[in-house]
This record gives sequence, C-alpha cells and structure tokens, in this order.
Amino acid sequence: MCALLAIGCKKDPSPPGDVVLVSPEKNSECSPVNSDSGNTNLVQFSWQAASNTDSYTLRVNELDAGTTQMKTTTALSEILAIEKGTPFSWSVTAENEEVTETSVSETWFFFSPGTETSFAPFPVEIVRPNGPKVFIDGNGEILLEWIGSDLDNDIEGYELYFGTVDNPPVFASLGANETSTKVSVITETIYYWRLVTTDREGNTSDTGILSFEAI
Repeated sequence: MCALLAIGCKKDPSPPGDVVLVSPEKNSECSPVNSDSGNTNLVQFSWQAASNTDSYTLRVNELDAGTTQMKTTTALSEILAIEKGTPFSWSVTAENEEVTETSVSETWFFFSPGTETSFAPFPVEIVRPNGPKVFIDGNGEILLEWIGSDLDNDIEGYELYFGTVDNPPVFASLGANETSTKVSVITETIYYWRLVTTDREGNTSDTGILSFEAI
C-alpha cells in the first residue's frame, strides 16, 4: 500500500508547457490598477496556466534604465509598482522542480502611462532569423525580417547595423514600410546586427546587439 501511495503521489517529470501571456497586452499602453501621486503605477501582470508547472517567474524590464524586477510565484498574476511614462518588456518562465527544463513565454512590450503626449516606438519584433544558426540561400544571402510597432503609428524608418564585429557599423537606412532586407553572408561566419527604430518626433528604440551564425 505504501509503495502504491508513493507512486500515486509522484510528480509528473515532464517539462513545463507553454506560457501564454494575457496582460498587459502586447504593444499597448497598460491600464494600472492604481496610480499614486508620485512616479509609479501599480500594474497587474497575468498569464494562463501552463501544464506540468510548479511555479512561475515574472520578469519585467524597464527599457530606458535597463533595470529588472523579478518575482517568483505559484499564482497566475502579480502586481508590481513600475515607473510612470516608461516603456517596459515582460515575460514569464514556467518551472517544474522535477526537471531542469523550463518554458519561457514570448516577450511583450508595453508603456506604463504618464504625462507623455508622444510615444517612442517599441523595439522591433524579430521574425527572421529565428535561431542561432541560419541557412544561406542559393544566392549566398539570408533574410532579415522584423515587425515594427509604435502607439502613435508614426514610425519614420529603421537604421540597420550589420557586420562581423560585435559592434557592427551602419549597413542600411530603411523606410517605415521596409521591414525586411537580404544580406550577403559567408558560411561558418558569425554576424552581428541591430535595428534602431525612429519615429517622426525623433524618438528611437534599439534592439541591442543580436547575432547568428551563417551555415
């Protein structure tokens, strides 16, 4: 009987399932649950339950300052105090204590409302390349593709930095409707790139340095 009870209580050793974010919504200005008279908003973060999960770690990054808040919980929501008038990103990691594998959600961007009348664009969402290694096409090229977003819908264009050094030079200036470009590459070479988005008010956002290996 004891053996049967032990087997019956054994936890599922499967990796956690997918984490689906709910709110704040992607590329939005969030609605705080409370706003004080100072510099912070109380914002609720929520997500759907993932299978085979014991706990969730919420990660919220302030994009301007580069600071991070993290909170581990067994619940499906958390309330954090965050800076007003500031862009943020957030994601959730699901964990199962029986396995080392984790499941990380998408990363969503949002603005914490303040007194601003003009919003900087969000850093672009990278569509391609979507992995650390990228296959070269028959013309010796690979495709860079992204999705831009701005609450004001006034993106002016993109500055593409690309090269084989970890601080790549400017490669191309692209218009607001140019959200992909092909670049010539050499096999078994690591390339570095980043995209800076500019809107008509002169506000900018930056992906930071990205990299991939051409194979």
